Amino acid sequence: MLNDLHQQRKAILIAMDYAVPEADRAEAEDLLDIYREDRIGLSLLLEFYSYLPEAREEWVREVRLVNRHQGIFLLAAITAEQRYLYLVSSEGIEFQGSMNDGFLARELLDFFGYDDAAAFEAVCAATAEALPIYEPLQLDEDICPACHTTAGEYHELGCPVELCPWCGGQLIHCDCRYEQLGLDAITTEAELRQFEILLEDRGRIPYSREQRPSFADEGPGIVFD
Repeated sequence: MLNDLHQQRKAILIAMDYAVPEADRAEAEDLLDIYREDRIGLSLLLEFYSYLPEAREEWVREVRLVNRHQGIFLLAAITAEQRYLYLVSSEGIEFQGSMNDGFLARELLDFFGYDDAAAFEAVCAATAEALPIYEPLQLDEDICPACHTTAGEYHELGCPVELCPWCGGQLIHCDCRYEQLGLDAITTEAELRQFEILLEDRGRIPYSREQRPSFADEGPGIVFD
């Protein structure tokens, strides 16, 4: 996934040259402009135009939100004839097929809280208008700008916005993780897992809009030194 928003936009415009009919180019670029500062929206558009699902000219008219949980989004790219599903997060993107098929893997059904396959099929059977428009994340204060978790949910471990439950500072910048482990640095997966256990025992602080910083989305940080 390209990390720089400018690079993402540039790559999308290049991919559009081979995917979007000239008569529809202006409208396609209008949608790109809506998500110009949104990493999740840009990732979907780049994936769509780089790997056209039907291998023919097609363009995204709108992006709808099917579901979201813990910073992971299930989005629908709406075209003239299809509704394509994408699983998107700050870590990457995966194509999930067409909503017309009404299929989602069992583990994803469980993750997003669907009771069974029939419950998801019912969502897919409804019109696209029944789903909310996916709004750029920087406009939604209830979403963490770094790891994209929602208010009340835990941050992705390593998120620069997460607060330390021991000192109240930024978890990735304070020394509490080293003090709790009795180490000078976290260098192995085993040490990281041990810190996760200590963090859970202490009580992680879920995201709230009061934590939202003024800086733009930079993606999750890294716990390792």
